[in-house]
Amino acid sequence: MTRPTARAKARDLRLDARRIVHAALAGLTIAALVATAVPAEEKVIRSHGYNFFGELSYPPDYEHFDYVNPDAPKGGEISLYSPGTFDSMNPYSRKGRAGTFSWMVYESLLGEMPASGGPLPADQVGEMYGLLAESLEYDEGKTWVIFHMRPEARFADGHPVTAHDVVFSHELLLEQGLPSYAQAVKRRVKSSEVIDDHTVKFTFTKGISRRSLIDQVGSVPVWPEHWFEKTGARLDEPRLDAAPGSGPYQLHDYEVNRRIVYKRNPDYWGWHLPINQGRHNFDTIRVEYFADDNAAFEAFKAGEYTFRSETNSKKWATGYEFPAVKEGHVTLDELPDGTPPTPTGFVFNLGREKFQDARVRKAIALAYNFEWTNQSLQYGLFEQRHSFVQDTHLQAEGVPEGDELAFLKSLGDVVPEEMLTEPVVRAHSSDPDRQNDRRNLRKAMRLLDAAGWKVGDDGKRRNAQGERLTVDIPIASSSSATLGAVVEGFVNNLQLMGIDASYEKIDPSQYTLRNRERDYDMVFDSYAAFLEAGTGLMQRYGSEEAEFSLFNPAGLASPMVDAIIEAALNTKTREAQNVALTALDRALRYERFMIPVWYNDSNWVAYWDMYEHPESLPPYALGVLDFWWYDAEEARALEEAGAL
Repeated sequence: MTRPTARAKARDLRLDARRIVHAALAGLTIAALVATAVPAEEKVIRSHGYNFFGELSYPPDYEHFDYVNPDAPKGGEISLYSPGTFDSMNPYSRKGRAGTFSWMVYESLLGEMPASGGPLPADQVGEMYGLLAESLEYDEGKTWVIFHMRPEARFADGHPVTAHDVVFSHELLLEQGLPSYAQAVKRRVKSSEVIDDHTVKFTFTKGISRRSLIDQVGSVPVWPEHWFEKTGARLDEPRLDAAPGSGPYQLHDYEVNRRIVYKRNPDYWGWHLPINQGRHNFDTIRVEYFADDNAAFEAFKAGEYTFRSETNSKKWATGYEFPAVKEGHVTLDELPDGTPPTPTGFVFNLGREKFQDARVRKAIALAYNFEWTNQSLQYGLFEQRHSFVQDTHLQAEGVPEGDELAFLKSLGDVVPEEMLTEPVVRAHSSDPDRQNDRRNLRKAMRLLDAAGWKVGDDGKRRNAQGERLTVDIPIASSSSATLGAVVEGFVNNLQLMGIDASYEKIDPSQYTLRNRERDYDMVFDSYAAFLEAGTGLMQRYGSEEAEFSLFNPAGLASPMVDAIIEAALNTKTREAQNVALTALDRALRYERFMIPVWYNDSNWVAYWDMYEHPESLPPYALGVLDFWWYDAEEARALEEAGAL
């Protein structure tokens, strides 16, 4: 394993990603768009894809994405593992625990994120290309969009995919989908209309940002209306019988809490499309379920599943010394990752009154010791995360100046003075040789004293009403032992300050329920990084959906953050957008609703030596289930050696 080289490659890849954005700023050739004025006062844009700023990297006659191997062989199986349990194959319900990848059997008008994660295409930001739709047209002001669908598109049961299914799916999400989604879309999408069997029109509300309108309706999963009418199924209820999709993979078999099998559909309607060339190469995708990570790791060593993304530093540093690795049957790779790392950490439930005071949040954050955790529990393999867009061109630095300062000032009193004059909030540093950094704990205790949480005769902190300062952190029993040790160390430091802190391991289904109901003081969770402005920012970080959004585990509701997101959504150029998003990063860090932890700038992967991938991976996706492929000869060699 060559970690320094891999990390250098990852950083180079991030630089490449930045160059992509800077190239866009310089103005790429817009060979992809053909604009026609009809009539003179209204400019209508017709295209094979969509990008808010207009430019597309792939022309109308593109044959495949640049990073795929268009001659990749089809066949074989790849198997992965998933922790915990599942009791539903409906991923769109708030109830139940949906099976892994259960959403991937459905397609949308514009191609979107594949099962293995990342954007599509994985070498660009903010671009989408026709999938169920062969083309789209929209007015320059983006007040409406018309999608022209491919008449050959079929669901797996043979029924054609029509505009009626698109409108049905859109309305079903509004009626039975997540409330946060429905509320946001109802405010923005005025109407959906079937023009004919293969043409659908969406009209948007006037007087709002044009962001995330066309791409929003273009990425709605399309479900078969006839199946829902026949079965009477509801989108908001868990169920194991899945509606047939139109995608290249369909559900083949499952055993509740044990495994799920998806098979590539040989009769899939879209094999000829350029968007699908070099992709969807495995005949079978199998997901094995295990109660905890230790059991899953032993199963991988025994060959019960064949691909593993490793997130546990202890296992990566010491666990991969078993015979199959030494004999070359299992490959270990550190592959570059050009995406901003997921903002993960200890999240405060801001609905708790005790966490309304920023001094309390800052004090509790000081109890986390990244340096000791990384050195003692994680083998020094991680970096400290500071930003919500770490290591990208959007990361806020120092004191705001230039365009960013002018932007923040333009928002008025909603931005506190210290945001304009003080350096951006960064994660604190700690003593790597001691779990309890005494300097930080003393600073934290002074903050708690000032906030009115005094230490009583019993050593516990109480407010003026005599209420104890408690912090309860639930974690799933399927979590790794390392995460358990990290949480335990954090809790120990909180207890040293007189806080009545505890953590509890609970079964995955109970953990999922408590997460959805926000039944916790703090939780180890994540938000989403961002490289573009979109209305998803409001769903994740905005006030209107804060009370019930599953994507906002803190319940963050900040007028300053709202104002910045709204301004970002109304920017007209990439330059202005990037200024606003840098300010957003600064504001999110100022709010201190999450204690940032670690990140890895590479993908750690282990797999039985029968898989291949393109030599040059795209910056924004590892693409295991998307554009990797099966090597039949290597698989036979493993079988002949008795390895599998």
